[in-house]
Amino acid sequence: MIKKRIRVAAILPMNDGLAFMHRTEVKNHPIGDYYTFPGGGLEENETLEEGVKREIQEEFGIEVEVQELLYQTSNSNNSRNILTEEYFFLCKYISGEFGTGDGPEFSNNPKYADRGKYIPEIVAKEDIDKIKLLPDDVRELFINDLKIGKI
Repeated sequence: MIKKRIRVAAILPMNDGLAFMHRTEVKNHPIGDYYTFPGGGLEENETLEEGVKREIQEEFGIEVEVQELLYQTSNSNNSRNILTEEYFFLCKYISGEFGTGDGPEFSNNPKYADRGKYIPEIVAKEDIDKIKLLPDDVRELFINDLKIGKI
């Protein structure tokens, strides 16, 4: 039986750049350190928009307004029988101090020990094409939209 997982993420312009989660010291990851769009799994009875707002609060310590759905992807991990749907929303910063998140990834929970460090960072727009940004398929769409001024 295939299990369905829903993940939500934010595309968040801030201070002439965009906010990402920099993953460092990641064990057992084939590409080593990388950046990713902030977000995570949807919780029970949560709308997609509520999930994005909660994840950004947990990871960055800030409040955002969800503006529009930019990308939607679907991929399956056949070895684990998991189908993951991902939704990437353009968001707008509302309030709060960036980098004050207190989500589970910052709790020293042993569950996260092999996942490395989570470092909130704002990357200048002109440097984004120089970083390892995952997932690859969304990275290509995102960088293209950034170049044409959609983001």
